[in-house]
Amino acid sequence: MAESPFKADILRGKVALLTGGGSGIGYEISLQLGKHGASIAVMGRRKQVLDSAVAELQSLGIPAIGLQGDVRKKEDANRVVEATVKHFGRLDILVNAAAGNFLVAAEDLSPNGFKTVMDIDVLGTFTMCHEALKYLKKGGQGKDPSSSGGLILNISATLHLTASWYQIHVSAAKAAIDSLTRNLALEWGTDYDIRVNGIAPGYIGDTPGFTKLAPAEIRRTIESMPLFILGEKWDIAMAALYLACDAGKFVNGLTMVVDGGQWLTKPRTYAKDEVRQMSRAVEKRSRDATVGVPKSKL
Repeated sequence: MAESPFKADILRGKVALLTGGGSGIGYEISLQLGKHGASIAVMGRRKQVLDSAVAELQSLGIPAIGLQGDVRKKEDANRVVEATVKHFGRLDILVNAAAGNFLVAAEDLSPNGFKTVMDIDVLGTFTMCHEALKYLKKGGQGKDPSSSGGLILNISATLHLTASWYQIHVSAAKAAIDSLTRNLALEWGTDYDIRVNGIAPGYIGDTPGFTKLAPAEIRRTIESMPLFILGEKWDIAMAALYLACDAGKFVNGLTMVVDGGQWLTKPRTYAKDEVRQMSRAVEKRSRDATVGVPKSKL
């Protein structure tokens, strides 16, 4: 893993609350925000995961707390936001990384299964944003009145940019999150000086989700990716750092695709040598063709 290109104190004095921040991509973002000066509150449903994540962060000297809660429940969202501010005195960054996912054919997906993913991803994201607003906005508790508002960062995906096999529920949810990001960027950027952005990760190889959603039998599709590599959690965390620090202060309403160009991938129609041969043949026919004055039909 490469060293961070960012200065270690770029987020000094900031407080970040991360849903789904105890594992996978969410944890790596928690770790990197903390390594660069932020105090970290991690929210999740599983106490064991939270305790392990917080212990690891604290062992690195990062101020961190774990808060149990379900993003789908307004009372949990409110309690976690209030506890974060009570403990650290303010809230500057909200990262919505909690998500649900599984592979299933559309005809085998129950309405309840569809609803569950929509509730976690979309309702959960909006609920957390809604409860955090009064602290994130310019002049919120703990903030200097002259300072700017905070940042909301929504973790999305690339599934809906084209179409995806066996993930209609997740694709719909991520499309909704991207729309939510743009609309909040417009409304809350204007009214409250809050920047709202997103990150859409591609295939990230060092995550449990990749193992579950991309078994060995289908990993060969990676060979057609423009960069022909898997991403790392670190790549997503670096994008989050850019958007969270002053380097990204003029970025608002963007969902940054971080996938090595994978979403652009299409099957190769012809091998490169075949294209060269066809091109030469077409050029030869063009040169050999008789050039004359077109006959008028009048």
